[in-house]
Order: sequence, then structure tokens, then C-alpha cells
Amino acid sequence: MSTRRHLAVFTTASLPWMTGTAINPLFRAAYLAKDGDREVTLVIPWLSLRDQELVYPNKIVFGSPLEHEAYVRRWIEERISFRPSFSIKFYPAKFSKELRSILPVGDITECIPDEVADVAVLEEPEHLNWYHHGRKWKNKFRRVIGVVHTNYIAYVKREKNGQAIACFMKYMNTWVTRIYCHKIIRLSGATQDLPRSVVCNVHGVNPKFLEVGKLKLKQLQNGEIAFTKGAYYIGKMVWSKGYRELLDLLSKYQSKLVGLEVDLYGSGEDSDEVRKSAELLSLAVKHMAMVCVDTETLQSSNSYKVFINPSTTDVVCTTTAEALAMGKIVICANHPSNEFFKQFPNCRTYDSGEEFVQLTLDALAEQPAPLTDMQSHDLSWEAATERFMEAAELNLPISAEPRIHQTSKASLPAFLRTRKLKQSLEDASVYLHQALSGLEVTRRAFGAVPKTLQPDEQLCNDLGLAPAKKKRLKLKLRT
Repeated sequence: MSTRRHLAVFTTASLPWMTGTAINPLFRAAYLAKDGDREVTLVIPWLSLRDQELVYPNKIVFGSPLEHEAYVRRWIEERISFRPSFSIKFYPAKFSKELRSILPVGDITECIPDEVADVAVLEEPEHLNWYHHGRKWKNKFRRVIGVVHTNYIAYVKREKNGQAIACFMKYMNTWVTRIYCHKIIRLSGATQDLPRSVVCNVHGVNPKFLEVGKLKLKQLQNGEIAFTKGAYYIGKMVWSKGYRELLDLLSKYQSKLVGLEVDLYGSGEDSDEVRKSAELLSLAVKHMAMVCVDTETLQSSNSYKVFINPSTTDVVCTTTAEALAMGKIVICANHPSNEFFKQFPNCRTYDSGEEFVQLTLDALAEQPAPLTDMQSHDLSWEAATERFMEAAELNLPISAEPRIHQTSKASLPAFLRTRKLKQSLEDASVYLHQALSGLEVTRRAFGAVPKTLQPDEQLCNDLGLAPAKKKRLKLKLRT
């Protein structure tokens, strides 16, 4: 292995699905490859035409991986000031209607040849490994870094039998990340604690939003009117994304928020219910834009001064970061998911409804604080990449990487025995997970898409894979 790093970034979604796990890993791959010192491969899911029609908006579908790759590259090249030099590969995947998620099919570690298998970055490591049946990540790659994006526990608690499901999921997440990852990066303290994890926001914002922020700052410095509208919120229109909390606040304090106009932008499964609830409560929401919108176009072109985000299910809210980058005032809950944003003067957090009211009224009556160059940098993908390299302990030469286990010669025998015992326990744990994930009945019982142990004929044809052969369960781990 040469001293030049090879990073493979695996993620659970892809454009044109405008979700965080499609957008943020794409930016990460672009900026990791920016200086040319690293070889980077972005590994994204490939869906059959039938699944594409279920997932991708505006009837966008792709006849081949080459068409899909061209779309992804065009999107990112339109948003950054340099030509990205990373490569793109696809792994076979299926869409689960029940989980509203894309799940891997077969052994996705095979996407990267053994001779260049250096660092694997697993965006949503728990999601990628719930049903993983194949090569052990830590055997194939020198270093496996997981980046936790989603607060799955918070979401499932809102479902029927949520407490029981959350308890099981918490255990499962801990199990698979422990056995398959060397290090876990949690974007905020809103996620569950996991083995060998650190909390660090390693996401940045689309550079276009920082450009808008510079324009707004220039307008304010010239005495021009930069903001002509009041408050808004944008997010997928499902109750778990903060709409319940927002409507409750506006309803309870309606008399104190006389004249407040809040525009809601988004679409989702609960759109009709949200609109009806607002109408029944006669809330001070004069305009409800219940349309499917391009959040980038809306955010960068609007003239709202205040962004209200009461959600407590996010890990690090992208739209909050975008609003701050554009120089807006943000009103959000005092919650671990917003800890990173507290360093910015325009971020105002509340602990109670009364505080929410006062902060909102104050924000509407004053101008945002100017965003400094340092603050803009902290929101950028350049800074996010620096934080990622440090948190993942990848900013040192391979020969100088810190070792997890270090000891003196005097204690070496005892240490070796302890290390061997830990390794044996981990191997047994991997063996158990592989055994369970290799049985169709077990996979189905825990929510996997039927017949996803190996790619089907259609996925093999689309990706040019050898026809999937039926394999018996292998109890011996691959090395």
C-alpha cells in the first residue's frame, strides 16, 4: 500500500433524492479529493427502474449507471468552484416502502478492489450494516470510519410500540457499529452513544448559500433592505420534522404573536393533516406553501429574515446551517442537535414557549448580526473536511497513525491475552451477525426487503455483475 490514501465513501442514498445522506456525502467526496493528495471513490446505491420511480422526484429516472453518474456529477459541478476528481461506483440496492429507506443488496464491500481497500467511510454505518452479509469491513479495509447522520431512535419512538422498537434498535445499532467500525463520528449529541465514538459536526453548507450571505451583508452595509419578509420554516412535511411542535407553539401563544406570518414550505406524507390542523386552530399562518420545492432555490432566493426550526429529531439540520450561512436569524430549540450552531450570534435557542415568543418578536424587530469571515469558514465544506480528517484520525501519514492499543514491554503478555480475548469475542459476534443476516426468515423478521441476500437478475444486468449464485451459509469468516 502506498502512502497515498484511498478513501471509499459509502452512503445510503443518491441524487436526485434530495436527502441529507445523498447530498452531504457527495460534497464530502468532492472536498476530500479537492487537493489531489487523496484518491476518493463515492459509492452510491443503484436502484432498478421500478424503485427509481418510487424514490426519485419529478419522474426522474435513469436507464443506466452512466446516466445516473452524469446527473450526479453535473449537480455537484454546478455548485462548487473546482472540478471534482473523485470516481463514482454503484452498489445494488432496493427501496423499502415500510422503512422509507434504500437498503443494500448483497456484499457491497466488493465494490472496492482489495488492492486499493484502505479507508472506508460508512455514511450511516448502522443503516448500511443492519442486514450486511459479506466480507467483514475491518478485515478488508485498514480503517473503517462511520458517520452517524440520523436519529433513528427519536423517529421510531413516535411509532406504534415505539419504545420497544427503539430499545431493540439501540442494541442493534451498537452491535453492528462495534463489530464493523474502528471509529464512529456522531454529528451531534442528539444521536445515541456508540462504541469508540466522538461528537463532531463534519458537514458543511453548499457554497451557494455562503455567496448569498455575502450579498446580504453587502446590502446591509450599504444601508439597503436585505430582508423584506418575516419568518419561515422549510422541511419535509411529516409530523416528526417539527411541525407538531411549531403548530403547538403558534396555537398556545397566538395572542402574543399577533400579526406574525409564518410561511411553511415542504411536502410529505402528512401535508394534508398539517394544513387541516393549522386551519382548525385558526393559527397565524397566513400562507401555507404546500408544494414540492427545490429547497436550494427557495433558500437562496427568498428574502426572509427569520428561520424558525422547532424540530428535535434532526442530528444537525441542514436548513438551519443554510439559513445561518445566508445571514438570517435562526430560532431553534435548545437541543443537542443545535449545539454546533450556538457559536453563531444569529442562532437563538429557547427552552420554553415564553422564550420562543420573546426571541421571535426580538428577531423580527432587529437586523441580523454580520457574519464574519471566520464564521463563514466554520460553515464551509473546507472547514468540515478539516474537522472530518481530525476526528477520523486520518490527518497523519499511514505509518504515524495512532494505534488503539499501546503498552509497555513489561505488560505485553497480559495485554496480548486481553487483546486476543477481545478479538475472539468480536469474531464470535461477527459470526453470529453473519449467521442471522444469512437467513431469509431472519432478515424478513427484522424488516429487510425480501430476497436481498444477493442481487437479482435485473440488478446484475444493470450493473454488469456476474449472475448471482445461490450460496450456502458460510460459517467460516472470510479474511
